[in-house]
Amino acid sequence: MLRNLSPRLRAVFQALFVTFLWSTSWVLVKIGLKGIPALPFAGLRYVLAFVVLIPFAIRGGQLAGLHRLSAATWTRLAVLGLLFYAVTQGTVYWALSYLPAMTVSLLLNATTLVVALLGILLLREVPSPIQWAGVVLFLGGALAYFHPLDVPPAQAAGFILAAVCVLSNALSSILGRHVNRDPSLDPMTVTVVSMGIGALALLLGGVLVQGLPHLSLLNWGIIAWLAVVNSAFAFTLWNNTLRTLSATESSIINNTMLIQIALLAWLFLGEELTGRQVLGLGLAAAGVLVVQLRWRPRPGRSADDGQVGA
Repeated sequence: MLRNLSPRLRAVFQALFVTFLWSTSWVLVKIGLKGIPALPFAGLRYVLAFVVLIPFAIRGGQLAGLHRLSAATWTRLAVLGLLFYAVTQGTVYWALSYLPAMTVSLLLNATTLVVALLGILLLREVPSPIQWAGVVLFLGGALAYFHPLDVPPAQAAGFILAAVCVLSNALSSILGRHVNRDPSLDPMTVTVVSMGIGALALLLGGVLVQGLPHLSLLNWGIIAWLAVVNSAFAFTLWNNTLRTLSATESSIINNTMLIQIALLAWLFLGEELTGRQVLGLGLAAAGVLVVQLRWRPRPGRSADDGQVGA
């Protein structure tokens, strides 16, 4: 059916399908966390995704020039991998073991705002007035969602972990933009190398901190699906859509995940929403979109840049 559509419309449907897959990840992670410790869970997922991506990278020739990379480039890729996978993915899984999926999803959308603020200091990129309006809109939506602010003691650790995740994701987003400006680096190379380094560190650290889990057949099925379909396949398809879609189009499509995650969490996890919280999510999503339009990396970026818990 998609073959009869124009290339742009086909790319739109493919991108929407990817965001749906990434949104289902939140439900699958919450289910998996009932039997798998957070850090080994995340580590196993991304190590397996890394292994799956290697043959495609070899066949495409993206890894042929690794020996020619400078020590500085290797360092940047290693830091990117540690930030985005070991820290960001590890903390988002850990936060999900304490907090509802909707709450973590909303908190992590603040990454775009933090990137914008850090961009002033690190990149000398000053947000436009309309982007500042987007910041205010997001904060208003977040306040509506969390009002009245009452954090149960059992969830306090989850909010701290989510805050660490937002900061590390924002830093990895800025570093990812810097790395992807290097014309000698292919997006697949950046993804595979950074994923390999970060995922192995995450798995090793996870086993040391939380132990090696005993996995059931269902546990392995969830990990395999997240790694092969929602990571390797979805990231590859998303990067392919970036060849056709503009940054604005990709931003709009990616921004639908906040609403998709809320609906899926309501349907499959029983996470209820009040009318005020629905309004808050809508305002926050609109605010993120307004801020994100200028800060979205150009087409052809690494899949690492900005996707959390996908």
